[in-house]
Amino acid sequence: MANFVFHLQFYISFISMLSICLLCRATVEGRKVHIVYMGSLLGGKYSPMSHHLSLLRGIMGNDSAANFLIRSYGRSFNGFAANLTEQEVKELTSMKEVVSVFPSIPLQLHTTRSWDFLGLTETIKRNTTIESDIIIGVIDSGIWPESESFNDKGFGPPPKKWKGVCHGGKNFTCNNKIIGARYYTPANSTRDYVGHGTHTASIAAGNPVTGASFFGLAQGTARGGVPSARIAAYKVCDEACNSEDLLAAFDDAIADGVDLITISLGAADTVDFFQDIMAIGAFHAMQNGILTINSAGNSGIFGPLFTTSVSPWMLSVAASSTDRLFISNVALGNGNTLRGFSINSFSLNGTKFPLIHGKDASFHNCSKSRARLCRGCLDSNAVKGKIVLCDEFDGNVEAKKAGAVGSILLNDAHDFVADIVSLPASALSKRNYSLVMSYLNSTKNSVAEILRTEAINEYAAPLIAPFSSLGPNYIVPDVLKPDLSAPGVDILAAYSPIVSPSDDPSDQRRVKYNILSGTSMSCPHAAAIAAYVKTFHPDWPPSAIKSALMTTASPMNRKINPNSEIAYGSGHINPVNAVDPGLVYEALKEDYIKLLCSIGYKSDLVRRVSGDNSSCPEASHIVPARDLNYPSLAAQVPAEKPFTVQFHRTVTNVGTATSTYKAEVSPNSNLTVTVVPAVLSFKSLNEKKSFNLTVTGNALTPASFVSTDLVWSDGNHKVRSPIVIHTFQSINSTDQAHSKFSII
Repeated sequence: MANFVFHLQFYISFISMLSICLLCRATVEGRKVHIVYMGSLLGGKYSPMSHHLSLLRGIMGNDSAANFLIRSYGRSFNGFAANLTEQEVKELTSMKEVVSVFPSIPLQLHTTRSWDFLGLTETIKRNTTIESDIIIGVIDSGIWPESESFNDKGFGPPPKKWKGVCHGGKNFTCNNKIIGARYYTPANSTRDYVGHGTHTASIAAGNPVTGASFFGLAQGTARGGVPSARIAAYKVCDEACNSEDLLAAFDDAIADGVDLITISLGAADTVDFFQDIMAIGAFHAMQNGILTINSAGNSGIFGPLFTTSVSPWMLSVAASSTDRLFISNVALGNGNTLRGFSINSFSLNGTKFPLIHGKDASFHNCSKSRARLCRGCLDSNAVKGKIVLCDEFDGNVEAKKAGAVGSILLNDAHDFVADIVSLPASALSKRNYSLVMSYLNSTKNSVAEILRTEAINEYAAPLIAPFSSLGPNYIVPDVLKPDLSAPGVDILAAYSPIVSPSDDPSDQRRVKYNILSGTSMSCPHAAAIAAYVKTFHPDWPPSAIKSALMTTASPMNRKINPNSEIAYGSGHINPVNAVDPGLVYEALKEDYIKLLCSIGYKSDLVRRVSGDNSSCPEASHIVPARDLNYPSLAAQVPAEKPFTVQFHRTVTNVGTATSTYKAEVSPNSNLTVTVVPAVLSFKSLNEKKSFNLTVTGNALTPASFVSTDLVWSDGNHKVRSPIVIHTFQSINSTDQAHSKFSII
């Protein structure tokens, strides 16, 4: 997103409108909007909104409190805004947990969280003119051109380098923001009828839109990472995505002159590079100086080796959390309140409803297993006026279909990820769900209320999302994947206003902005940051930009991210540091050709791929795959045997002309690491220096890994590379190419 210092006239206009809005709300039944300030946030599993509603219910009564609560504050301080009478103000003022109560006034604008969490604030230094010349190719399900996120007010004509067209199809018009559009599906339009492409495009390059929210949740300014950049939309998906369409989109995007490609799609399985449409398209993009950014996949629950984004010439992006979580608590009739996760925009207004489990609310001819899961068996008469417990998350759709008031769901795979529900519903951990079951089974008239979603701080962030696909690399085990992580959990961005915001086809709500999770969301975050780096270094090749992102990524906590490097690669993306990495690891087409030779491809094949006279050397001169000049260092070794592995790398100085870097290796008792030379001295920019790194260790068990970090530091820059030695399996046969891709 671009320079977000708004024009003074716009700011004054917005504040004026906000003041008028507050005045309009101020006279509801003689009430006025007040801020109730409660000091610092409480520690532990404290739920601010639950507490705030409790306070209001104490002075208003259960039936009315939620209607007068305007906003719950729970990020930097504790408090809430509500429409209050003078008497209610006095009562709240006298409470010991309340610091002060005062009339509401306009405060500093609050932006959607992911970009601020990354440090890419609205006031960060930008090269806005160059940013306006950046063209991001979005290969996805299309785009909704009328969204405010893609308004072209203030944009000049497309960059002169643009060679594309606007073939948007019926009822589609481009502008100076969306400068190109093509479609490859039977819908005959680039218009997005799914919502996915609109969401990813606005994350990458959407304009700042104030007041965006999902029914009041996550309210703030929705903005892309490089809002001054242009968008070219390539629609390859409706409900399905075909590989032939994807390759056609790559072909067009490269020829059209995009600077970067973001593609949140992936195959179901990992295949040989030249049966992998993504790898093929990205290779040719790389040849033309275009970096492809790809989502790592959403198969994390299946364990290691499930990322399908494995080609070394792409940037593969895992998904992680921000410091904001969305919780939907469940208040039981016994006084206990249990934390759950969902995006629940509904309020039960303080009313508790009877509980019933799916097995007791299903038709008699339904199997016990299906009944417990609420899979198509719920009896409408049994669930009417009740909250249904279902042993899987998808039961919420069946509960709504059957006419239940709400549903309490077993959070079987989502962990802290909040999904949108189409009725009052919350997904609870196994422990909390079992507490509800115990209460239900031990209480004759068990009741509960599902509270409306609220946002709370998550101090442990970033955490790798449980759905994010894990590495290492099944095709080239000596090249670590994924490369890094970026925000992909509970992201608010633009959406198609004709599509249900949830997975429930009966959900009749429509929104302009939606909250979604997936590596689909992390991918455009990384694409935007790659574009941001490119505005400072327009002549850098794709590998240099990729290296800058990887070597400046922030280390992630291994203790709370147990899959560590095979989950997050080099770490969590850091846009502030990426523009000045100090050193970069460059790899050009010829380096990737050498890699292909090292994993068994023959000269005639690599020549056809490269389009030149490339050839593979004699077997004795083949460079090992682990010596690809990659920003991370990985090697597959035999299990149950001590190992010694050597790496060769070359770095290019892009920091300070005269500089000296010293090697530092993080201690790991299981590894001995030596670096030769341990000091690199540079006398000029773009000077190259090489080093060798040797790792020795004791035997590893099968399907395991050990890791540490190498850091080159000159006192100002820290150029960090993970070192991963593993015993995971890799491809040993050639599979058939996949014909279909799925949105991830």
